[in-house]
Amino acid sequence: MEQRIGSSSQPLKGEPVTGAGFDPAFIPGLTSPVSEKPEEVEAEDAESAESEPEPKDEDVESGAEEQEPAAEEDSGDGDEDEAPDGPVFEASDRRAKIVADHRGVRLTLDDQECEFRWDEIGAVETESPRFGKRFTITVHTPDRRWYPIEIEATARAQFSEWDEQLDAVLDAYFEDGTEAETEAAD
Repeated sequence: MEQRIGSSSQPLKGEPVTGAGFDPAFIPGLTSPVSEKPEEVEAEDAESAESEPEPKDEDVESGAEEQEPAAEEDSGDGDEDEAPDGPVFEASDRRAKIVADHRGVRLTLDDQECEFRWDEIGAVETESPRFGKRFTITVHTPDRRWYPIEIEATARAQFSEWDEQLDAVLDAYFEDGTEAETEAAD
């Protein structure tokens, strides 16, 4: 009987080993396994670039003429990014930030962000402490989850200003379920 000293597992020669154990970025079904080495890919790109013919001057000019009308058409469709003339609430400190406007509510803490459209929000709650300067805003969703964020104010007088500004935004954009129910009953 033969015995070997050392590891009995040998790496596969023909196919690279895939999976999260070997590539932490690999997610089955979402990412494809890396099949070629970067040096091989760069060499293939260089070869294909050399084999492609250079475009003629006539082709370049006609391509530029075709792109100009398309650019003019796209400039009129930028209505989504333009903010309507409505109230906006914005508060931030060194770590946290909240913005409430026509698009919804966006919370940011350090490098983490979350965004809620108005139809995804069940309620918005504010809380000011009895002592201290940390103003808490909590966004509640209909599926009984809540997302609190604390903003440090420079003075306690800002609490009432922030409450008034946030109330103006909520009055303008947030629709209660009671309004929708009364409209449906009529």
